[in-house]
Amino acid sequence: MGMDYSKIIDWIIAEDSFNPETLGKCEAVMSLGNGYLGLRSATEEHYLNETRGMFVAGTFNKFDENEVTELPNAADLIAVDLFIDGERFSLDSGEIKNYTRQLNIKTGTLMRSVQWTSPKGKQVDAKFERIVSLKRLHTIAQRITLSFADDVIVKVRSGIDGTITNTGSQHFSDGDKRFYEKKYIQYVQTTTQSGIGFVETTAHELKLDGSTLEAAAEIFMDRRKVYAGYTAEIKAGQTFVIEKYSNVYTTRDKEYMDKDIHEIQEISLNACKTDIQAGYDVLASESGAQWDKEVWDKAPLSIEGPAIDGFAGHFAQYHMRLMVPGHDNRMNIGAKGLSGEGYKGHTFWDTEIFLLPYYIFTAPDTARKLEEYRYLSLPGAHAKAAHNGYKGAMFPWESAWLDDGEVTPEYCDVDILTGKPVKVWSGFIEQHITSDVAFGAWQYAVISGDMDFMDKYGYELIMDTAIFWASRLEEGEDGKYHINDVVGPDEYREHVNDNAFTNYMAHWNMKKAIEYYHILKENKPDIFAKLNKKLGLEEAYKAWEDGCSKIFLPVPNDKNVLPQDDCYLSCKDIDLDKYKKQEHVGGITRDYNLEQINQIQVSKQADCLVLFFLLENEFSQEVKKASWEYYEKRTLHDSSLSLSTHSVLASDMGEKALAYDLFQKASMIDLGTFMGSSNAGIHAASFGGVWECVVYGFGGVRMLDGKLRICPALPDEWEKLSYTIIWKGQKLAVEATKDDVKVQNLTGTTEVEVEINGEICKL
Repeated sequence: MGMDYSKIIDWIIAEDSFNPETLGKCEAVMSLGNGYLGLRSATEEHYLNETRGMFVAGTFNKFDENEVTELPNAADLIAVDLFIDGERFSLDSGEIKNYTRQLNIKTGTLMRSVQWTSPKGKQVDAKFERIVSLKRLHTIAQRITLSFADDVIVKVRSGIDGTITNTGSQHFSDGDKRFYEKKYIQYVQTTTQSGIGFVETTAHELKLDGSTLEAAAEIFMDRRKVYAGYTAEIKAGQTFVIEKYSNVYTTRDKEYMDKDIHEIQEISLNACKTDIQAGYDVLASESGAQWDKEVWDKAPLSIEGPAIDGFAGHFAQYHMRLMVPGHDNRMNIGAKGLSGEGYKGHTFWDTEIFLLPYYIFTAPDTARKLEEYRYLSLPGAHAKAAHNGYKGAMFPWESAWLDDGEVTPEYCDVDILTGKPVKVWSGFIEQHITSDVAFGAWQYAVISGDMDFMDKYGYELIMDTAIFWASRLEEGEDGKYHINDVVGPDEYREHVNDNAFTNYMAHWNMKKAIEYYHILKENKPDIFAKLNKKLGLEEAYKAWEDGCSKIFLPVPNDKNVLPQDDCYLSCKDIDLDKYKKQEHVGGITRDYNLEQINQIQVSKQADCLVLFFLLENEFSQEVKKASWEYYEKRTLHDSSLSLSTHSVLASDMGEKALAYDLFQKASMIDLGTFMGSSNAGIHAASFGGVWECVVYGFGGVRMLDGKLRICPALPDEWEKLSYTIIWKGQKLAVEATKDDVKVQNLTGTTEVEVEINGEICKL
């Protein structure tokens, strides 16, 4: 009992039983949103183990000087307490029949229904519906439909609750509370450190058998709370409907930054009135139509195979639309999207390596905004570099608001041996993020063909990051330049030297800067002159050339295995079988602390293999194959980022069965039956990884040296795979079977050159 996959053919994921101990799973995986706001799908009624959450993208705040900035959990707008003949509606008590909770990912609609009999024997059929509008970015709409077997008195208590915290940290000051026209409830709260004003407005419509019920409201105001109370007498067989229309606006909203809080209060109030006038059905219908327009028609994906595989692809697309702030280039994607407090809403390398490809190939306008965010956050990258004694742009491992700089917490968890807090080294020495950002900018520009982006932002990003790498190199006794004391993508290995991924990507970054130096000097002298004045390109060029010629790049051993770092291959080999078969991640950390793990040949997640994924044609097939086999056996996939990379590379290696098995595991990280997987929020990057498994792995898409390659490798379980990608402004439809692949240029305004199964074709 738990997750129900019986309706996935209709785009519906369901929960078939109510368990008050595992509420977090569906709160997160069934969350709603539109990139501006994210709403955890907590129930209308309250439970002990619930975690309510409403997050507005880009509204960061710091609780105090000892904590880092995080995305604040705003006031709760969705709670509705119901009392039936004096008894609270609660599935903790009474009798439950015919329970289901369903998320329709095609329309972004949440529905819950239950037949409940109260402890005193009052029976109610209850249906709860909810949307976050994709059309009206500030709007939340709910509808509750109740019918009774007996005459009853129903009391409704509903409004706005500002007592919500981020696991105890209160980020808001209590503010103005209003009750307009005895109907519209409004609450103002302001973040304590960043000073962002939030305006929330909500209102109710009550209907009895389809007719509006003019019930007088009682008003309840308390500290951080404002509620309305309604009482209705319902006869047996009558249908009682409660509709709740809510919205949230902030002073950080780009279109309202010139407004004061009182003007935003008026905007919020008028929007609530407009939503009520439209009604729930219209709001739901127009939002569903927007889902088709923005996602399903724009980036169709079809798998002829097991239904769960096709649903997993669509589920990934659904969540990738919820999480991305496509409306604003001042913000990016959090590691949990907008579905929970995990990782504090911060942005990691996840965006560039795992998520960005989906947006580049399906929604390049959105991808550009994600890249512009990195450019706009350069001041924080400069500050981090200067603080650490380096030049150029050293990007934070965790990023939040544009000028926040590094926001990685310094400590977390507990060492199982010492009992002391574990220091988080990522913010200090996981430095590959800088070349990841550069790679993302290059990847976007090449695939999209957006030279305006390169002229305004891209060249500067790539050169500024290359300046950092040149200053980061350390000369060794061997006359080579080394990058010492880092954490690579494999975060089980701390304080290592010459991590292959870090070194090769730093080398790529400097080499790309050299290439662009010549292009600008010869073809774009105005841009060259501007950047030369800003960055000192003449001097930087010498450092890049010197760095590229002398940087130590690990080479494969006599077994063709590329060393992950300077000592991985000489560490102790242990039997990892029980950890490879573990049901839940992190099993090894219960037996060893990180210091001990550092001495073992074990990887948390893909490391060298990500290098083969990004820079595929810089390594021979023999090296990739030998290294893949070596590290796959030693990788525990204790990160949601790992399985997809291994799956894509397994496809490349011709390991079709393993590729499919890893894809299925990747697709079940949040979607699967384990009810504790997603309490802190969904795993955002894993959804990008699922799409990469399908389109990069099985679909065979790759951009190599600026050229497009399509070489499908379908698993045995699939008959056909269809998808679309946008390449340099041209939308290509790809249809692959086990024996054939068809590619059509749907746009047809420019000729596209593509390598299909080894043959160069022009479309």
